[in-house]
Amino acid sequence: MTLQEIESTKTAALSEIAAASTADAVEQLRVKYAGRNGLVPAMMKGLRDVPPADKPAFGQALNALRVAISAALDGRKAAAAQGGGSRDAFDFSLPGSWRGVGSIHPISEVIEEATRIFAQLGFTVADGPDIETEFNNFDALNTAKHHPSRDARDTFWLGPERLLRTQTSPVQIRAMLAKKPPVRIINPGRCYRRDTTDATHAANFHQIEGLFVDTAPVSLADLKSTLSHFAREMMGQSVKVRFRPHYFPFTEPSVEVDLTCHVCKGKGCAVCKQSGWIEILGAGIVDTRVFRNVGYDEDCYGYAFGMGVERIAMIKHGITDLRLLYTGDLRYLRNFL
Repeated sequence: MTLQEIESTKTAALSEIAAASTADAVEQLRVKYAGRNGLVPAMMKGLRDVPPADKPAFGQALNALRVAISAALDGRKAAAAQGGGSRDAFDFSLPGSWRGVGSIHPISEVIEEATRIFAQLGFTVADGPDIETEFNNFDALNTAKHHPSRDARDTFWLGPERLLRTQTSPVQIRAMLAKKPPVRIINPGRCYRRDTTDATHAANFHQIEGLFVDTAPVSLADLKSTLSHFAREMMGQSVKVRFRPHYFPFTEPSVEVDLTCHVCKGKGCAVCKQSGWIEILGAGIVDTRVFRNVGYDEDCYGYAFGMGVERIAMIKHGITDLRLLYTGDLRYLRNFL
């Protein structure tokens, strides 16, 4: 063994390591040069046959050889693991891999479209927490203490006066507590009720509610024009709108709003139960007791409305089972690309 042989081994080893393009190739070179029976350990053992006067020079050379090979192997192993091998590690002539284009989920699509439509009318989006107070969710909305929606069989209670909101109406209460009239907001979001999951019900669902409050007179005619505009923009210009008297604790007078069936166009079919109409939302003039609960003057005027997002999505796309919107099955969701 000579110093020249040590230097030649170093040059050859570093060249081979630099050319290694895979982790397996790097490992083979590690065994060849630095393994238990590799060239470097064998040369280190040969140091005992070197004359004593030359041992310092040979020892330094062998140590430099060992360090250089070890560093080169570590660097190349890391580069190979990250795909950073030589140019031959990746074939740039291969065709690209097409992963497809995603689409907006039907629920998100309805929320975005409704937000756009109401923005045309001057409504802004308001948001609030999913965990609400009993005051915001029930008391401020004039919901009686004996109302069935307060029962633990209908509502997810988290403790005294704390619950998962059963509607997005608490956002309206928060908005009125924080701001004097005029108020013109919509509040899309999740709601939670103890419903048994089936084709049309779920314990978790989405609502879009709206509120308009002003000190100038606001009538039921204003509410009807707002909702009629929304219906035509969302469901098509040919849709017809019907308003029926109803009862809600927080509005008086109150109405249910129906749209002509999207399947039979009002002629009657199994989807609309031969009526030609599909119930879509509830609305009404805000009760003065709600204004009193939030500290507004009772001579304020306003209207409110609310609708189920999933119901609109099902009507728009002809979806027959609510659960299909939550399975995450790409085979089904690709229908909405």
